[in-house]
Amino acid sequence: MLARPALTFSKSATEAASCSFDISPAHKRLREEIKQFARDEIIPVAIEHDRSMEFPWKILRNAHERHFLNTSIPHRNGSAPRDKLAQAIISEEIGYACTGVGLAMFINELSMTPLLLAGDDHQKEAFLRPMVEEPLMAAYCVTESSAGSDVAAIRTRAVRHGDEYILNGTKAWISNGGKASWYFVLARTDSDPSAPAGRAFSAFAVPANTEGIVLGKKEHNMGQRCSDTRMITFEDVRVREERRIGEEGDAFKIVMRTFDATRPLVSSMATGLLARCLDESINFLRDHTQSNGVVDQITQFKLAEMAMNAELSRMMCYKSAAMIDNGSLSSYHSSLAKTFAAEKANKAAANAVEIFGHAGCSEGVCVEKLMRDAKIFQIYGGTTQIQKLIISRLLLR
Repeated sequence: MLARPALTFSKSATEAASCSFDISPAHKRLREEIKQFARDEIIPVAIEHDRSMEFPWKILRNAHERHFLNTSIPHRNGSAPRDKLAQAIISEEIGYACTGVGLAMFINELSMTPLLLAGDDHQKEAFLRPMVEEPLMAAYCVTESSAGSDVAAIRTRAVRHGDEYILNGTKAWISNGGKASWYFVLARTDSDPSAPAGRAFSAFAVPANTEGIVLGKKEHNMGQRCSDTRMITFEDVRVREERRIGEEGDAFKIVMRTFDATRPLVSSMATGLLARCLDESINFLRDHTQSNGVVDQITQFKLAEMAMNAELSRMMCYKSAAMIDNGSLSSYHSSLAKTFAAEKANKAAANAVEIFGHAGCSEGVCVEKLMRDAKIFQIYGGTTQIQKLIISRLLLR
């Protein structure tokens, strides 16, 4: 009979034992700072902004001062751009307070990312430098009324004319549309309708004051109402060649990389909304349970489900963000986080309204707003169905 080998602890086993799910002390400090900012500056006025649909300029100016806005670029005080995990933490706490405010802030990150990924130094200086100095806004002009998730169906055209491009087309549901100082615009530059998406589109940075840009009316959205969403029409808009981002025909890849790089922020914002649903439900039950203090079992199950999903969602968001910081941009993990957070935020909002009962359906009650705000997470940044297609295709690759 062979003697059993001595039990040894390899280096890899020791490393595995030290695995940590905690964030760094610097990230913890940031979380406390942004949490305090959100509770002082946003929560007290969120319901009124939802009712009036007023763009939250005061909040955004104060956020810029603290480097909570435009975090992908340096701050005017000399501090470096924030890493993606830090951005996710900020997005989560802003989402907890008001996802309408969060959307306005997120769209800046979405719009800046193509320039950070593929822009040249001149473009960054022209369009990003002013956003370091001032709380300026930008908008991401990709979606059209007949081309949402199907980016390849975009009809906006950019026709080359000497050292310029002539832009024509209409973009739909553009957040920050009426407040932006410049637009990221995706347009078709290959006239062949059968050209593959990978070489059919080009991207441009277009100043908002360019002649030929026409703003539509502000949309009255179901949720996230203080964001400024509207149609943007380009009528023979002349764009200099130097404002094309990347090479002609490369934009589809730039847009896909941008979505992968920013989905952790959308997911974190949804996670913040989910956590708010849980807290509002707990506070309501503490204040409104029967005299014996007993909460029925079905309601207890709803609370437990919200708590589990909030923890899982946060872990998935933080992992996808940390992977980007470590140089591993993952469509798979970004889509997992986006799908899970969006679905569970909507489920939590529905459960919170049920826990509140009739009061939860009344205007001015927090959970009524949360339910309206939640739905769009299943749509923008790539619908839940598209995310599931991405996940399944990567699994089967």
